[in-house]
Amino acid sequence: MYRRLFVLTLGMFAVGTDGFVVAAILPDISRSLEVSVSTTGLLITVFAFTYAVSSPLIATATAHVPRKRLLIAGLCVLALGNVLTATLQAFGPVLASRALAGLGAGMFTPTASSTASALVPAHQRGRALAFVLAGLSAATALGSPLGAAIGTQAGWQATLWFVTALTVLGALGIAVLMPAVPATPAIGLRARLAPMKDARVGFTLLTTLLVFTGLYTTYTYVAESFDRVTGGSGLTLAVLLCIWGVGATAGSLSVGRLTDRLPAGRLIATAVGIVAVDFALLPLSSSHLASAAVALFVWGVCGWAVLVPLQHRLIDISPEHATVSLGLNASALYLAIAASGLTGAAGMSLVGAHQLGLLAMIFLLLALLTSRTATKLIARHTAAPGMHVQSAR
Repeated sequence: MYRRLFVLTLGMFAVGTDGFVVAAILPDISRSLEVSVSTTGLLITVFAFTYAVSSPLIATATAHVPRKRLLIAGLCVLALGNVLTATLQAFGPVLASRALAGLGAGMFTPTASSTASALVPAHQRGRALAFVLAGLSAATALGSPLGAAIGTQAGWQATLWFVTALTVLGALGIAVLMPAVPATPAIGLRARLAPMKDARVGFTLLTTLLVFTGLYTTYTYVAESFDRVTGGSGLTLAVLLCIWGVGATAGSLSVGRLTDRLPAGRLIATAVGIVAVDFALLPLSSSHLASAAVALFVWGVCGWAVLVPLQHRLIDISPEHATVSLGLNASALYLAIAASGLTGAAGMSLVGAHQLGLLAMIFLLLALLTSRTATKLIARHTAAPGMHVQSAR
């Protein structure tokens, strides 16, 4: 089982490195392509928006495709997008190449999560999801800082070639080590969107959207937000991102077993509440190296710890629609990343880069309300006549 999960994790590591490293090299891309940093942030927005919109469409169109073939195809499209980003020299074509990369991520990520949940018994889903998602958090701990360091030494294009190599390695790993996985039953687009009619699902997806809009409003412009301690040094930023990533990996791995044992609502509220306080203090903590390191570590732990219980909650609500719900949740996450490029740019204009944590905190507080609403709806549903009463997840 773990060998199968490992190759999915390897692919997630490649996808995660691609998704996170652009924020670290944003100022370098801005100077090279001769556009403003806020405009360059659209590279992150278009990647994420393409993913969010295309993911359910791709899932519908490729339902008949065996999972292994779809996973490999997604990574190949992702690699092609990165090759084009590294070689093109005008902002418009580079922007289009990031859309292509987002298409590849939209093919891979939800397929990997749903495959992981299907490979294990129900009582081990939390651990399986955490194991695979650890690939994303490990990308923040190792892939993104290493990519940022490579960009500092050899130029931002070298970072994209590094990401391309990781993506090809992930595809080869799945091709060699992953057994054949049959296609899922064909589901139309209307059926894929049907779970959103369930208010429990809707508020859970809204929670994902709000949480990650808050988290990425600051992360998209992390180089500017922490420039007082980095002094413009790419290596210092890489070290700070590594600390953030170590926290993210710790959060992802530790929350798996907790999710199998404790109510998801409690875990979500705790993680989001802690990171909201952390963000409220960012205007002060981001001005000193030691406090910045602590703030980034807490941000990593709690920010990434929230994703597994959100996914587990969706599976619990409707196990028969798990693949669809996880795909919608991934779309909500990437839609949040797309929105954060715009909210972060607006925030820098309105309050400045060093105050972005306060703006992001508003989204996190709203997420606490939507998660609480979902918890109440789940409790009401499980307490309905004729149904077994259990702890609201």
